[in-house]
Amino acid sequence: MVDPIEALFPALLDAGFRITSPATSDYNCIAWAAGNMARWWWPGDDPDDAAVFWPPGVAARETVDAFTAAFATIGYVVCAGEGLESGFEKIALFAKVGIPTHTARQLPSGRWTSKLGRREDIEHDLHAISGTLYGTVVLLLRRPLPPPVL
Repeated sequence: MVDPIEALFPALLDAGFRITSPATSDYNCIAWAAGNMARWWWPGDDPDDAAVFWPPGVAARETVDAFTAAFATIGYVVCAGEGLESGFEKIALFAKVGIPTHTARQLPSGRWTSKLGRREDIEHDLHAISGTLYGTVVLLLRRPLPPPVL
């Protein structure tokens, strides 16, 4: 039996969360944060594995620097705060012992959205998923939102 989300992330019991899409293995949290629901993003060294994507030219390593460089390829730069900023989209990189584990993306409401591995996407408070599974937020990045379509 699959553990309920609250068992994996006990802080969600107090903070609250909402499931926003069904479970799928088509994409992971890194892809979700990048806006790519067609592929799984993770550093690897198997060029024949078409199911896994990592930006060309970025070191295929599980380091904060490599993930920062991967998100830089789609316009993200390091920023200081997790608060909502008009005109920007933010992501938060989680890590345990310096190894990236998860990425969440900020929603226009100021709450955050995460793809939980092969599980569902959820809307949540940023730090409610910190803990033994994902570690803590180690880096925040932002990029300008695209101009509105008129």
